[in-house]
Amino acid sequence: MSDPEKEGCAEWTVMLHGFVDGELDSVHAAEFESHLATCPDCTDEMERLYAVRRRIGQDGVKWQAPEDVRSRIMETLSLADRPASPIPRDVPAETGWQRLVRFVRQWSYVPSLAALAASLLLFVNVSRQDLPVQDEIVASHVRSMLASHLVDVETSDQHTVKPWFNGKIDFSPPVVDLAAQGFPLVGGRVDYIDGRVVAALIYRRHGHVINLFVWPGPPARQTTSTHEGYNLDGWSGGGLSFWAISDVSAADLSAFRDDFFKQAGL
Repeated sequence: MSDPEKEGCAEWTVMLHGFVDGELDSVHAAEFESHLATCPDCTDEMERLYAVRRRIGQDGVKWQAPEDVRSRIMETLSLADRPASPIPRDVPAETGWQRLVRFVRQWSYVPSLAALAASLLLFVNVSRQDLPVQDEIVASHVRSMLASHLVDVETSDQHTVKPWFNGKIDFSPPVVDLAAQGFPLVGGRVDYIDGRVVAALIYRRHGHVINLFVWPGPPARQTTSTHEGYNLDGWSGGGLSFWAISDVSAADLSAFRDDFFKQAGL
C-alpha cells in the first residue's frame, strides 16, 4: 500500500489524522478534502485509518497490558493515594504539574512505556488555562519528544520550513539557518500554547533538541530561567514572542538566542 509520507505528501500527514479524528476546522477540512480529490495515496491511507478504527471499535477487541506494566501502574497509583508526609517549612511544596513531569521522566526511559507517558501528558486532567506559560512550554517540549512528534516538516532548508506554515497559522515566523553557528535546523511543526496555535522551530545542539516557540505578542523584556530542569529563554521582536527551551547549558541557549535574534534581523 502506498505511504503518503514516502510519496511527497508528508506535509498532509498531520492534517490527515486531524481529519479522521474530526479535529479540523471547516477551512482546513475543506482544504484537505480538495487534496484528497487529487491524491490517491492520502485517500488510501485515510481508508486504512478508518478500517483500523472500525476494527478496534468492535466488541471484544482490546489490548491486554503485560502484567509487569499493570503492576507498576497500580503501584504508582497506590503511592499517589497515600497520605502525604509532612513537608519541612523550608522546602517548597511540589505542585501537581511538577509531580507529573517527575513521573513522566521516571517512566519515559523505558521504551515500552514511552507511549503511556505521552498519553498522560496529552490526556491528564489538568486545566491548561491555569498553568503559567513556562509550564505549557515545558509540557509541549517534553510531549514533542515522548510522542515522536518533534516535527511536522523535517528539513534543514529554511526556505522549505517557512512557507510550510502558510495556511496553518495566521502569522509568518522568521526561520533562519544557524548551522554555521552550531545550531542546525531540524524542521518545524505547529503546537498549542497560551490558548492559541503557535509555530515551533526545532534546532539541535550536539544532539540536544532546542524547541523555539513563536507567536504574536506585545514587546516584553528578555527572560532567562530554569524550569523543571530545563533552561528557557524568552524574548520579543518584530511583534512576535519567542520562547526557546532545551536541556543544553544556559550559556548555549543564550548563544542560540543571540544568534537567532541577529540572523532574523529582529
